[in-house]
Amino acid sequence: MNGLIGKKVGMTSIYDASGKNIACTVIEMGPNVVTQVKSTDSDGYNALQIAYGEAKAKRTTKALTGHFEKAGTTPKKKLIEIKDPKISKNLGEEINIEEYFKVGDTIKAVGTSKGKGFQGVVKRHNFGGVGQQTHGQHNRLRAPGSVGASSYPSKVFKGMRMAGRMGGDQVKIKNLKVVNIFPEKNLIVIKGAIPGHKGSFVIIEK
Repeated sequence: MNGLIGKKVGMTSIYDASGKNIACTVIEMGPNVVTQVKSTDSDGYNALQIAYGEAKAKRTTKALTGHFEKAGTTPKKKLIEIKDPKISKNLGEEINIEEYFKVGDTIKAVGTSKGKGFQGVVKRHNFGGVGQQTHGQHNRLRAPGSVGASSYPSKVFKGMRMAGRMGGDQVKIKNLKVVNIFPEKNLIVIKGAIPGHKGSFVIIEK
C-alpha cells in the first residue's frame, strides 16, 4: 500500500467547464495519524504505519491500546502501512490530504465491494439464460445450462462459472482522477465510482 485511509461519504455530481455532468465520489480522508515508523535498521525496510477512524477504547485490545498510547493518539479502527513513503513524518504526527494529493492527480482506490449474497449465473456472470419458453422449456430463463459433458470427462471442470456468493471482495479501481479537495473538511472528490458502501473504509493510492 502507498496511500491514505479514507471513509466513503457517498456520491454526488458536479459540472465541468463545458457544462458536462460528472459523477463523483466523496471521501473523508483523515487526518491519518502515524502510529509507527519503521526503518531499515530496526525492521529491514522503510515504512510508515498510519491509522484512521475513531474506535471505542473498551473494544480495543490492551496491546493495541498501548500501541496507540505510544503514538500519543486515541484508539483507531483501521491501520495500514505505507512502504517507502514519499513524505517524512515522525511518530504521532498527522498526514493531511493536501500533503499527499493535488487536484488533477491520477489515483487508485482499494475497497471492499458490496456483498450481494448468494446469486445466480445471470446476475453473477451476466449469463443470458437458456432461451425462450418454447420447444418444451419451462422456467429456464435464468438457468445456467449444461455444466459438464457425459462419459468424458465425467466431471465439472474447476473454475466453471456457476451460482455462488457474490461481492464482498477486495477491489482496486485504477485511473481515477481527483476533481476537488476541501482540506478544511478533510474531503476529497474523486471522479467515478469507488467500491464499498457508505461509511466503509477505502484506501486511496497515488
